[in-house]
Amino acid sequence: MPSQRSQPSQSSEATGQAAQEQQPALTGRQRLVMGLWPPRVTRAQLIVALLLFGLGFGLAVQVASNSDSDSALRGARQADLVRILDELDDRTQRLEEEKQGLEDQRTELENSSDQAEEARRQTVEKERQLGILAGTVAAQGPGITLTINDTEGTVEADMLLDAIQELRAAGAEAIQVNGVRVVAGTYLADSGNGISVDGNKITRPYRFKVIGKPQDLEPALNIPGGVVQTLEKEQAIVTVERADKIVVDALRAAKRPDYARSSSQ
Repeated sequence: MPSQRSQPSQSSEATGQAAQEQQPALTGRQRLVMGLWPPRVTRAQLIVALLLFGLGFGLAVQVASNSDSDSALRGARQADLVRILDELDDRTQRLEEEKQGLEDQRTELENSSDQAEEARRQTVEKERQLGILAGTVAAQGPGITLTINDTEGTVEADMLLDAIQELRAAGAEAIQVNGVRVVAGTYLADSGNGISVDGNKITRPYRFKVIGKPQDLEPALNIPGGVVQTLEKEQAIVTVERADKIVVDALRAAKRPDYARSSSQ
């Protein structure tokens, strides 16, 4: 009896093995299809797919729009095309005129800026020149140093004034005598044992610092019967030295005239 029960079980196992042996083997393509379906989509793949879809849709819309425009132009009448071209020409001309106008404005502004800068520079230069003449600013440049050593005390104020006038006539641009700036209204006077310049007493020796062209200043003092010979007759010792750089740093306070006013006011 036990041997009869085991026979059906062995029979079923043999049947299953036979069925498996009879089933055909899967090809590579079939295994690939079975691996891809049903699809397993990740989040990254979904985002990429949406982006590609949006890009394709935008390209399709643009192509369609261009096609519509081309179709509209192809379907337009000749008169309409001529009008469109005229409008484009007019618009181009207006833009060119606006561009030229802007360039002209830029050029005008640049020129105005240059003119303003030049006017400012000239004003500063003119102020400096007037300041040198008025004695309100220091000056430097080539010139001479005139030294008068009055050992006998015989030199008088009018002799120094003659020296100043001779230097001015020779082109002196700035003069300083013993620390006193000489200006247009400068006056000299005898003062006891010395001489005063604009009320400031100066002592011997008298030293002139003069800015101008040395080749003109020195000969003007040494002309026959001129300043040097006159002073030497008074037993004074006179020396004239040329220099490439003379510094005149004595200053005068700017003074407003009491009565004179500019005629332009």
